[in-house]
Amino acid sequence: MINTALNGICPYFTMFPLEFPRRVLTRHAHAGQTVLDPFAGRGTTLYAGRLEGLHAYGVDSNPVAVAISAAKLANATSGRIAAAARHILKTHRFPKAVPTGDFWQLAFHPHVLDQLCRLREGLLEDCESDTRKALRAVILGALHGPRAKTKHSYFSNQCTRTYAPKPAYAVKFWRRHRMRPVNVDVLEIIRARAMRYFGGEQIKAKGGIFSGDSTAPESINQINREIDWIVTSPPYYGMRTYLPDQWLRLWFVGGSADVCYSNDKQLPHGSREEFSTALGKVWRNCAAVATANARLVIRFGAINDRKLDPRELVKQSLAGTGWSLLTSRNAGSAPDGRRQANHFSTMEAAPPIAEYDLWAEKMA
Repeated sequence: MINTALNGICPYFTMFPLEFPRRVLTRHAHAGQTVLDPFAGRGTTLYAGRLEGLHAYGVDSNPVAVAISAAKLANATSGRIAAAARHILKTHRFPKAVPTGDFWQLAFHPHVLDQLCRLREGLLEDCESDTRKALRAVILGALHGPRAKTKHSYFSNQCTRTYAPKPAYAVKFWRRHRMRPVNVDVLEIIRARAMRYFGGEQIKAKGGIFSGDSTAPESINQINREIDWIVTSPPYYGMRTYLPDQWLRLWFVGGSADVCYSNDKQLPHGSREEFSTALGKVWRNCAAVATANARLVIRFGAINDRKLDPRELVKQSLAGTGWSLLTSRNAGSAPDGRRQANHFSTMEAAPPIAEYDLWAEKMA
């Protein structure tokens, strides 16, 4: 049985299940083919391509997504990952900058924050090797999460795993519950996580992840390879909080120590027409690098505060892009526990809107 632990190396706010792209590729792709995800996110499609022995490529505008996806294509070993962390701490004895303020004092023990800043600076200086890309993702996955009573798995005080807490709320919560950050063993957490995610990885990856805006042709053209399969799940209309919800991980990969509320690198959500037009640019760019028999598989849904028919929006976006819609299948809904919209609705709220898998082929 193939170990798929690597796919869970770091949570991401909206992530589809590994079974979705893997089922598509297992049943229909052939050896030597290439798969692309123009909205790579945490790299699930890339990892599915790796498992199937395909060439896998992705593009994303979020630096956190690029960092996580890079780990899904990293050919690294757990021993080398742990050794790289030790080397950085040995060669970077004193951090050049340490964030200050109530949040940082309560989020991390001073000794832990010191080491995280040194590791951050070392990886910002050099993160070219697969080993360092894997180390970066290991740290991102452990950066914040629930505090354990015995064996610690995260560096932070009590936190959510998937998205970073906002400073004002977090400080208030920690003070109310009298929670102080624990001086956890940073290197031991890295060692244990590296063993968990890379200890049993046997399948070598082929491909790459690129930073870019998929609505721009040059972002897709970076791949410089013909594409046989595009398997993706674009942000749903109205989902614009990727950067602020990942602000701590964004800090670790080079961003600000303050929450970034910008969404200028995301698809425009001003209107359905504006969103559909931007999505159409992505499909057109994909068609330009696709083989004659290429297939485009899209999982798409909606969130309750933006009522719409997901199928109609995708159909509208495909018009005039070089793709012909073949089928549309119901993929279930958020309460199934494996859907993007699950992060935006609860069982007490209005029933979630169904999600769909839409298949298209490149037009002759």
